Amino acid sequence: MMTEEQMKAYVKKVKLLPLFYHDDIIVCKEIIKALYTADIRCIEFTNRGPLALENFKLLLAHRNENYPDLLLAIGTIQNQKEAQAFIEAGADFLISPFFDQSIADAAYLHKKLWIPGCMTSTEIHVAETAGCDLIKLFPGNVLGPGFVNAIKPLFPTLSFLVTGGVELSKENLTAWFKTGVVGVGMGSKLISNELLAAKNYTAIASETAKALAIINAIN
Repeated sequence: MMTEEQMKAYVKKVKLLPLFYHDDIIVCKEIIKALYTADIRCIEFTNRGPLALENFKLLLAHRNENYPDLLLAIGTIQNQKEAQAFIEAGADFLISPFFDQSIADAAYLHKKLWIPGCMTSTEIHVAETAGCDLIKLFPGNVLGPGFVNAIKPLFPTLSFLVTGGVELSKENLTAWFKTGVVGVGMGSKLISNELLAAKNYTAIASETAKALAIINAIN
């Protein structure tokens, strides 16, 4: 079992964090399979639907049986109650769209990595003061790479992961990584509604492999 520091180092190492939610557990398992086939070893399942906790537990059991080297994070954690429930379920680490002290406390108590989302220098400062040194910048398409260039000198000891509107293109991915972010999270730009509607999991694997190839060429 990884320590919090080892988990943090691993997230930085993988550079691409695919994220998704779906009500249908069969679809969830097929997405996991497609991403794993594309050499993904760290995935964020988002807490964005009524079956999030139930499906996450099923995915963890599925992971343990079939993909023991795969990390499964839970995203969109918005309060301490949710944090506690998913920690008890066995989430490898937690991600939120904002900073919340009660989530920070729950993660600290259970020695779990928690990545808070921030959009302003004040929010980043609050998160840093609370002991967070891996921050999610969200939403990326609103902030833009220029924001990262501007704030990085203010927070030299922090690492940044960007999510929200990151595009699957050489130009966009290059722009982000050239700012010094340690990774990007990609949801619908990678696992599109069109591909899911068509159940085209082969294409999801192909698009993911393409994104990884671009990222690996940049870094």
